[in-house]
This record gives sequence, C-alpha cells and structure tokens, in this order.
Amino acid sequence: MTLNTSSFGLAGKKGLILGVANNSSIAWGCTQVMHQLGADLVVSCLNEKARRFVEPLTDPLGVELLNCNVEVEGELEATVARAVERLGHLDFVVHSIAWAPLEDLHGDVVDSSSEGFARAMNVSCHSFARLAKLASPHMRNGGSMLSMTYLGADEAVPHYGLMGPVKAALESLTRYMAMELGPQAIRVHAVSPGPILTRAASGIASFDDLMANAAQKSPLKRLVTLEEIANLCAFLCSDASSGMTGQTIYVDGGCHAMA
Repeated sequence: MTLNTSSFGLAGKKGLILGVANNSSIAWGCTQVMHQLGADLVVSCLNEKARRFVEPLTDPLGVELLNCNVEVEGELEATVARAVERLGHLDFVVHSIAWAPLEDLHGDVVDSSSEGFARAMNVSCHSFARLAKLASPHMRNGGSMLSMTYLGADEAVPHYGLMGPVKAALESLTRYMAMELGPQAIRVHAVSPGPILTRAASGIASFDDLMANAAQKSPLKRLVTLEEIANLCAFLCSDASSGMTGQTIYVDGGCHAMA
C-alpha cells in the first residue's frame, strides 16, 4: 500500500460553510483551516448586522461572503445557488447553525412553547436536511456534509435545555441522511465539540459553569480549541475520511467517555 498524503488536504475542493458569526465561531475556524488546506470556499453569515463582524475576516482571504437566514424564505436556496455559480460544484458543506428563542432556551423543556420548539428545530435541525436537498445535486463526485451537535443530545446536561432534544434530532437526521445519500457517495457526519465560547453558546445559562465542569471531567483536563474542532472538520471533508459516514464524532477532550 502506498500512502497518498495528498488525500489529507483539500486542494481543489469546493465548499460552502454556513454560520460564520465572528472570530470565535466554529464556522470561522473551519473557514480558516480549510482555506489554508487549499479549499475554495463560499461562506455565509446571518444578516447585515453580522456581516460587519465577519467581512473583515473573510475579505483578506478572498472568500465570498453571503447573507443567509434560514428562516427567511428563499435565502438558503439563493445561498446554495450562488455558491454553485461561484464554485462550479460542491465537494462539501458545513452546517454550523443553531438557535432557539431565549425565553424557551432558558426555561425548562416542559415549559417550552410549541412555537419556540418548532423554530429551534427548524433553524438548528431541519435546515440541515434542506441544505442537503439543495446541495446534493451539485455534489456529482460525492463529498461530505457536516453538522454541529453537542453532548447534551445524548445526556441531560444542566442548562442546555431545549437544545438537547433538538440536537438529538439532528444526530438522528445525520444517520438517515447518511443512509439516503450514501449511494451518491455523499458522507454525512455530526461533529460534537466540547463547550467553546461561541456566540450561540453565550445564550445558554451558566455556560461558564458548563465549560469549567467539562474541563474538569475531561481526561485531558482542558477544553478543546477552535483549531482542534476545525482540524477534525477538515479531515472529514477530505478524501482521507472516505470510508466513514453516519457518525457522531466527538472532539471534546474525551469528556463524552467519562461517567
């Protein structure tokens, strides 16, 4: 067997990354690492307000930045269409979007409103399925689709609340998408990072306590970095991971393995 080291890079790969919010967002970490590995990218932020923070990051890389609010009719469709127009085809997509109304997120799950639960599910979960439907016809050589989850999908984590059931649905969705898209050589994964202080995470009550507990519980006795999360995502979008699909893959310092 001859080792093909180029399979670990992303040179010539075309990708769409959704959900850049600022310089601490997972989507931005993915953008940096994947760009360095040679990928040609189109990325999105939520709206014009977010664009003020993101454009200074993407402009120096020459990466096209689009506005995409998945709750606005037609915006996800327009984003995928523009990415395909710009790139020609897609080899991977990264879905790094999560949101729930604060009043539902900060309360008990049993007190959550039907409307709030549905909006959280739409933005954080079902939009991944919508993205797959739009992107898969343009992945003619196969490729990878990634979403972002968290340990609270599998365990009841204090203060994670409504997002726990939503992320559990996302992980199940990932497995079904892997089954359905596998014949097209499209691989689908849910990446489960340890807690990291992103804009989305800042909305979770007592998040500082959650981070401190994770660092203490982890065998590595620390939190993971944005670069470590992005490195895993880059590997999963590379040809080196061609035999993998349908998994929830943890990058959390081993926290998930501890009782």
